[in-house]
Amino acid sequence: MIGERIRKLRKSKGYSLSELAEKAGVSKSYLSYLERDLQTNPSLQFLQKISISLGTNIEYLLDGRSTDKKLEHSRLVVDDEWKKLIQKAIREGMTKEDFVNYRNYLQFQKWQSFNRKDSKEEGTSG
Repeated sequence: MIGERIRKLRKSKGYSLSELAEKAGVSKSYLSYLERDLQTNPSLQFLQKISISLGTNIEYLLDGRSTDKKLEHSRLVVDDEWKKLIQKAIREGMTKEDFVNYRNYLQFQKWQSFNRKDSKEEGTSG
């Protein structure tokens, strides 16, 4: 879960709970709840702050996989359609940061959707 990954990263960096909360600008109590899985639905903004402070990415916090490792194992193909979409976005003022934020948002939405399905299945199987 997210809390477990945050706790492991925090400890590997040598941060106390208070230090990470201060560094990320988040509530210490909320961070503690998350690490203990008492809270399991953090906001995208919270994940962004924590991932930056821990030197990782949101994708790793959500599903334990690093974007960088995925790119190493996959072959990138940018066809003409992708090039046109990217060029149009740039012309319309989209920055690299906008793209990264949008990608993080989509990843977060997928994670939330997946977690909702799991919660519903657990509720109906008992």
